[in-house]
Amino acid sequence: MAENVLSAQKRTEQGKGPARRLRQQGLIPAVVYGGKREPTHVALDPATLLKAIETPHKFNTLLELQVEGASKHVLFKDYTVDPVTRKLLHADFLEVSLDQPVRVEVPVATVGRAAGVADGGILSVAAHEVVVEALPNKIPVRIEVDVTELKIGRSLHVSELKAPEGCKFKFQTDYVVVFVAVPEKEEVAAPVAAAVPGAAPAEGAAPAAGAAAPAAGAAPAAGAAPAKGGEAKGGDKAKK
Repeated sequence: MAENVLSAQKRTEQGKGPARRLRQQGLIPAVVYGGKREPTHVALDPATLLKAIETPHKFNTLLELQVEGASKHVLFKDYTVDPVTRKLLHADFLEVSLDQPVRVEVPVATVGRAAGVADGGILSVAAHEVVVEALPNKIPVRIEVDVTELKIGRSLHVSELKAPEGCKFKFQTDYVVVFVAVPEKEEVAAPVAAAVPGAAPAEGAAPAAGAAAPAAGAAPAAGAAPAKGGEAKGGDKAKK
């Protein structure tokens, strides 16, 4: 990992007033923590800081911070931005030792095409970053996760990942990193036949709601039962 040099100057004044005056000069206040010493308050150029972390490691870029002739290795840990202009207002650094491991978050990158995706599944990344413990100059750019053998309904946990050389995964629970979700089935509604005006109902079907009763004196349909009290068609004639 390449080191980037960042110059800063000590500051003795703290508070909103001095910080505002620093920003008017094109600088921002910053604090360096760690090293088993009291925090060091410095001021630096925000544009230089942003340029220094323009590496594949981003926030995990190892920086050499020079303050009044002395230098220390630091990692850019946190910052504050203006909610409107999005300009840097404040920065925090963590002082590190090259022979002592640190814990950092490293982004996850999937490799290959999951077998479950070929069968219609959906690959989802549940954890976009994992916590890694490594020496400051051995921090990996990314954690590559091979998903080639991952089938539908299967997942990979952090304990199943292979850590890069010199690194360890740090976790309290064995959480899921990636999985292939089962595709949702689309429900197809059964077609409903529209009623045709004047059409006779199907055999055995109930008449449509609101259908008119047969007109008085009208002949019943063939095979229909006679009305109550009515004379059956073709019955015995009345005796003379």
